Amino acid sequence: TIYETVNGNKLILTIGGVRAYNHTNLYSKKGAERFKVFIGFICKVCTNLCVSTDGFLSCLEVTNTKDLYRAVLEMFQSYQPAKHLHLLQTLGNSYLTEHQFCQLLGRMRLRQSLPQGYQKDIPKMLITDSQINTVAKAYINDKNFGSLGNDISMWKLYNLLTGANKSSY
Repeated sequence: TIYETVNGNKLILTIGGVRAYNHTNLYSKKGAERFKVFIGFICKVCTNLCVSTDGFLSCLEVTNTKDLYRAVLEMFQSYQPAKHLHLLQTLGNSYLTEHQFCQLLGRMRLRQSLPQGYQKDIPKMLITDSQINTVAKAYINDKNFGSLGNDISMWKLYNLLTGANKSSY
C-alpha cells in the first residue's frame, strides 16, 4: 500500500527474498543457509518488473530463523525510502541528447569487441549485445519510455535498460 508517483509512473514499495540454492552444495553436511533479500520500489509500467533498490543483501548467511529475522530487520531499518525516491525523481531531470544516446549504445557495442588488454582498463559491462539491441528497439518503439527524435531522460533510459534486462530471466 506504500507507493509514490515518479515521472508519471506509479512505484510501489516491494519486499522480497529467495533462498539462494545456487550457493548451496547439496552434497555437503548442513551449514549456513543462504538467502537474497531486498526492499525497494517496483515500476509496473508495461510489466517492467525490475526493482530499484539500495536495500539489498545479496548473500545473507544464517543458521536459524532468529538470525534471518534480525538481519532482515536491520536491512529494513537502514533503508531510506525518501532518499531512494528522491534519487529516482532526479533521473527525470537529467537528459541525454539523441546523439549522446547513440554514442552510448555504440560504445556499449564496441566494448565487447575490444581486445582483453583494453577491456581490463575500463569498467565491466553487465549487459549483452542482445540486450543493447533491445534497448535500441525500445528507444524507437516503446510507447512509455521511447524517445525517438528527442532528448531522453535518464528515467526513460533507466527503464529501457531494466526492460532489456528483464528479457534475460
